Amino acid sequence: MKIAVTAANGNLGAAIVKELKTQIGAENVIAIARTPKKAEFLGVEVRKGDYDSYTDFESALKGVDKILVVSGMDTPKKRIQQHRNIIKAAEANSLNKIVYTSIVGNTTNTAFDPIINSNRQTERDIEASKLNWVIGRNGLYIEPDLEYIEQYKTKGCIWNSAGDGKCAYTSREELANAYVQMLLNDSIKYNVYNLAATPITQQELANEINKTYSTKLTYKQLSSEEYLEERKAELGNFIGTVVSGIYDGINNGSFNVASDYEKVMNRKHKLVSELIKDFKNK
Repeated sequence: MKIAVTAANGNLGAAIVKELKTQIGAENVIAIARTPKKAEFLGVEVRKGDYDSYTDFESALKGVDKILVVSGMDTPKKRIQQHRNIIKAAEANSLNKIVYTSIVGNTTNTAFDPIINSNRQTERDIEASKLNWVIGRNGLYIEPDLEYIEQYKTKGCIWNSAGDGKCAYTSREELANAYVQMLLNDSIKYNVYNLAATPITQQELANEINKTYSTKLTYKQLSSEEYLEERKAELGNFIGTVVSGIYDGINNGSFNVASDYEKVMNRKHKLVSELIKDFKNK
């Protein structure tokens, strides 16, 4: 059985490849990357796959049984056609299963809505395909907050526009575990799963970071406008607007969702406190 993983050189793709290698052996895993050289570190066969190229994927998926599609990172409008290229190529090669990494969240009139909508369109496209399918909706990654901890320590707080809204977090490692199970367990199909921990507030996140890192962080709420300008100044207009939209969405309840993780893994998702400890101990 050959299983392919797209965007395999990215953080999530690489985590999934690593777990697949453990479960089924490196010889049965195919990494697909736009620039194959960047995925050679994974220690598996690497094939070229540019999301903009149906031809790339029609070739890359030859002899493949199942595919894990990591959601693209391009603008929302471009993502839809990019994902359709992969779906069409998977159908042309008669794959047994397609698994897609979507995102949790509801549209709540924020700058993040277009990304949620593009993911939902790809979900519909996959559901309408001729393939066995499974869709995971990722919670928000905990890693960016923990990678930002020095900046938090400098200011003494976590600051954003999320307010008292609750957010369902996850980690790439927990997602990799779930996605490999989705790929390997043929009884898991034709369903959508929220993959995340129990939702928490930003103050609760600060409290959990304090316990593990012995910090004294508080939470400071900014207005949507303040946070947008601050993020744009640091990250640029496009990414800054997207990130501020995420936190506006948290404030609006978009990411306060129930987890389906246990339905996939037969265990509960790790608590946020455990995710933080895992990150610190790496």
